[in-house]
Amino acid sequence: MSENDNLQEAEGNIEKKPNTVVSETELASEADDLKKENPAETTSEETQAAAPKKTEEEPSSTDKETAPEKAKDKHVEDIEASNAEDAEDESNAERHDVEEKDYESMSMDKLVVELNYLLKHHKIQTISKQVNKIKREFNSKFNDLLEEKKEEFLADGGNEIDFYYTNDNKKLFNQLYKDYKKGISAYYKEREQTLKQNLENRLAIIEEIKGLINVEENIHTTYKHFKELQEKWRNAGPIPRDKYNNAWNTYHHHVERFYDFLHLNNELRDMDFKHNYEQKLKIIERAEELAKDDNVNRAFRELQVLHKMWKEELGPVAKEHREAIWERFSEATKTIHDKRQAYYADLDKAYEKNLDRKNDIIAKIQEIADNKANSHGAWQKKIKEVEALREAFFNAGKVPLKLNEATWARFKDAVRQFNRGKNQFYKNLKKEQYENLQKKKELIKIAEENKDSDDFDVVTPLMKKIQNDWKKIGHVPRKDSDKVWKQFKAACNHYFDRIHAKRRKENEHLYEAFDQKTKILDTVKNLDFGSDNKANVQLLKEKIAEWKSVGYVPQNKRYIDGKFYKAIDNAFDQLNMDKAKLEMVKFESKLENLANNKDDNRLLDNEQNFIRKKITEVKAEINQLENNLLFFSNVDDSNPLVKDVHKNIDRHKKELETWKTKLSKLKDMYS
Repeated sequence: MSENDNLQEAEGNIEKKPNTVVSETELASEADDLKKENPAETTSEETQAAAPKKTEEEPSSTDKETAPEKAKDKHVEDIEASNAEDAEDESNAERHDVEEKDYESMSMDKLVVELNYLLKHHKIQTISKQVNKIKREFNSKFNDLLEEKKEEFLADGGNEIDFYYTNDNKKLFNQLYKDYKKGISAYYKEREQTLKQNLENRLAIIEEIKGLINVEENIHTTYKHFKELQEKWRNAGPIPRDKYNNAWNTYHHHVERFYDFLHLNNELRDMDFKHNYEQKLKIIERAEELAKDDNVNRAFRELQVLHKMWKEELGPVAKEHREAIWERFSEATKTIHDKRQAYYADLDKAYEKNLDRKNDIIAKIQEIADNKANSHGAWQKKIKEVEALREAFFNAGKVPLKLNEATWARFKDAVRQFNRGKNQFYKNLKKEQYENLQKKKELIKIAEENKDSDDFDVVTPLMKKIQNDWKKIGHVPRKDSDKVWKQFKAACNHYFDRIHAKRRKENEHLYEAFDQKTKILDTVKNLDFGSDNKANVQLLKEKIAEWKSVGYVPQNKRYIDGKFYKAIDNAFDQLNMDKAKLEMVKFESKLENLANNKDDNRLLDNEQNFIRKKITEVKAEINQLENNLLFFSNVDDSNPLVKDVHKNIDRHKKELETWKTKLSKLKDMYS
């Protein structure tokens, strides 16, 4: 097989152009491996030794060729080399039908599924190329996983000598690959014997054809015997490829000698020549049709079949036609071959573009690996970026074979460098988290030692401090996080529940006051007022007095005062009273509320500042309105606009008096 017929691909394996399925090197290598496993198998040298030696009348390989075929061109050599492979392995052509997928982008579990599918749905001898690629990809991915697991094991304090890791995918893959090796070994062992026997049978047929020339019998009987030997030859089965051309050339030489012997009976000879001529013309016409087909791979595969028919199924033609029909067939073959070479030249250019894309991806991964992150969030972002780049690399397509291994190695090195940085960060993070775990355990110890202490004055500040220290300590390992938090929380809650129980007992009268105020609040919310506003106001004042008489409630319950005075305000709003009087009554209620907050004088100060601000604002409004009247000095007071201004001034003056009264009452609160 010519080296030019080998496609270059990203995985580093050889993809044969359609005229071959598996390279001779690959098959030979695989056969050598199997022979090491099965040393009893027959070697190729033994097969060669089984063939009879050439007699003096047998021609050399060159002499045995017909004149037009002596100087074979490259396009014919490619066809013959491919057909020699097919002659050795009848399943060779079936390899074209086995789909080759993008194994690089598959996960380990998908690779296992794919291997299992190939073993179940294809002949064992047709899938060696796919199996080898799957094996390489699976081992590469498993080794990467193994490296990660090992680093995690060592980071957790494990000893390297104790490290071991496998998984279900690895176990299943190993079993499937073992089944494949067993099956392919049995196949090659059986095929070796078959090839040897088929070669012996074909050589015996040649000897019988040679003997027909010297027999003394009726020519028709001899011709019938010759036809029977030809049929036996066609059905004799595959032979070793290195014996293929020699065997066929020897066979054709003695077939032509037999036809020369038939010159005594031109009718029989000419009938065969005519049949062969007609069939070869049909082959040529089909080849010329294929030369116009744009699907170069399909055309080339069918061309292989045509050459095989030409050589193996048809005999010679009359000498005057031999050179002409061969030249015509060779020309069609050359056209298909040249189109195919051009197709793969364009494919090589596409591979170069794929290489540029992959180099760019590798550079980006390298850049990410060089820029170390210092937080979990930043590393998670980088991990997603690298995963996306890995996916893009696998989808970028194949690259030239000569650069594939180097490209793949640089890609893996870049990814490994990133993984080392990531693993080192998380290794250090685990170390830091372990240290944090020890710190938190120390705080748990302090909390549990003091949770039953009665020295509240000393222990309470300590418990608050360790709670604050807990918040400052960073993350701990996830598996321990909930456990240590529950321990710490339980100890702290136990201590503070004891404090709260003690304080509740000491302040039991405050909680009783809270219960009483809750009942008063409910009463105010459900009051029904009569038509006597004076009596209604008195009722509300009595409720306020009752509220004040109850006294204080616990600090954390004082929100109830706000609810009560809001309910009082809502009750006043239900009364049909003069707005100014109602406003003052509500204000007095508000002052009562403020008076209950003696611990916070800021409330009184804020209220006083608010009232003073409102007084200033109202005075400014009155001043502005009085200035506006100056523009109406020549206008009668009965003018609607003037009357409206006077009305606004009177309203603001009443409002001013209300705010001044509020301020006066507030000052009394201070004294």
